[in-house]
Amino acid sequence: MEQQDKKAHTIEEEELERVNADAEEHEASDQTDSEEQDENNEEPEIELVNEDDSKVKELEEKIEDLNTRLLRNQADYDNFRRRTRKEKEADAKYRSQKLAEQLLPALDNFERAMMVDISSEDGKSLLQGMEMVYRQIKEALDAEGIKPIEAVGAPFDPHYHQAVMQVESDDYDSNIVVEEMQKGYMLNDRVIRPAMVKVST
Repeated sequence: MEQQDKKAHTIEEEELERVNADAEEHEASDQTDSEEQDENNEEPEIELVNEDDSKVKELEEKIEDLNTRLLRNQADYDNFRRRTRKEKEADAKYRSQKLAEQLLPALDNFERAMMVDISSEDGKSLLQGMEMVYRQIKEALDAEGIKPIEAVGAPFDPHYHQAVMQVESDDYDSNIVVEEMQKGYMLNDRVIRPAMVKVST
């Protein structure tokens, strides 16, 4: 009986040891699985972070590109507005040029006609009428900023004078306008017709 009890006790101990061993093995296996799972869980997280970083970088580049385009468009628009304003100012400033160019030959003819020596009373009355019309045209041109170019006695300037002849002169130094053949005119700061002149040598 005692032997049976010993045998049973030994079987129980062996059974208990086997169960403990199984439990330890199972626990070790679970721990290994858990570690592997943790490692597996970390990898996708790293991948996600890397993926997010690349998306953020891509979006930042797009934002920078759009900002650059916006600044360029604003600069283009500012330049366009400035250019348009200058063109409008120039149009307003020189709007009378075409009319002046067409009127100047008539003005020249008036000046020539008024130089004719008239002795009769009728001729004098006609001359007075012509002088009045001439003055009115000159005043209208003057109001538009159209003025004659100073010529006689001024140094020759190819921007304002067109030399048609060179002459010797005791009254003037070299390269001075001695005679005006045809008046020149300016519209504000623009020459619309240079003065035709004789220049001293």
